[in-house]
Amino acid sequence: MEYGPQNNPDQDPQGFKRLAGAVESLVKQERWSRRFANLLKLAVAAYIVFFIFIAIDNMNNIEELEELANGKEHVAVIKLEGPIMPGSKMSAETLNPLLQKAFANPTSKAVIIQANSPGGSPVQSAMINDEITRLKNQYNKPVYVVVEDLCASGCYYVAVAADKIYANRGSMVGSIGVRMDSFGFTELMDKMGIENRSMHAGEHKTFINPFAPKDEEGRKFFKERILERTHQQFIETVRAGRGDRIKENELTYTGLVWLGDEAVENGMIDGLGDIGYVQREIVGVKHRRVYESEKSFIEELMGDISSETSSKLALYFTTLH
Repeated sequence: MEYGPQNNPDQDPQGFKRLAGAVESLVKQERWSRRFANLLKLAVAAYIVFFIFIAIDNMNNIEELEELANGKEHVAVIKLEGPIMPGSKMSAETLNPLLQKAFANPTSKAVIIQANSPGGSPVQSAMINDEITRLKNQYNKPVYVVVEDLCASGCYYVAVAADKIYANRGSMVGSIGVRMDSFGFTELMDKMGIENRSMHAGEHKTFINPFAPKDEEGRKFFKERILERTHQQFIETVRAGRGDRIKENELTYTGLVWLGDEAVENGMIDGLGDIGYVQREIVGVKHRRVYESEKSFIEELMGDISSETSSKLALYFTTLH
């Protein structure tokens, strides 16, 4: 077989160059792939190391808390953060067992409720209030509430069970009232040609139906027999908890809120201070223990990985100067 001038590689320099270029491109691509793979492995290894560091740090915190529980005097801290609702982390079902553990621990010298909540269910709030009152009488331990940004409505319902309430001068406190939100679409439905075809048995069963005409009689009944009576229960609880410390006026029980400095003046709280102030100056102990719901091993190990990672990275980068 003979090679002509078009198919003999030795006599086709352009073809040889193309072949060499393709081989060089393949080598570069393979080299880049190896570098990327190594970089990816390095990133995964770094993440694993960082995760292990966080897990070890969390375990060290757990060991420190266990050490406190095994003999060191401390203040028992329970966090009341977010809406108070049934079936949530801020419910009587969740918080009351934590309160029981905090009070029952012989090395806890006082209980501090760290509050930052807009309120929520009046029933849940009342159940938590009742349990605080029962436990502080049973164990004869002082209870303090320390407000951060907000302690309103149901949160304040809980707070008045404490012996004393402290807050920041910029904290918002109060909102002694009861509400139920509703709305109506009837005029909009008429304009759009939408017809409400819901059915019910019971004349006032749908008195809060936003797609039906306003039921004035049903709303009046609900306001007087539910909202007003719940409001009165709230007022009675505040008076029982605060006693003659609260300086009542025409605005006290209207649902308004006050900043911390004015809340001291009207007797809604007892003073200004944070949790460290109460721990050092009021209780007078060195150690603090936060009582939280038990977690599974995986939950304990993982923690809130996103918040932990961001906080650790923020701390790391802010110290790089």
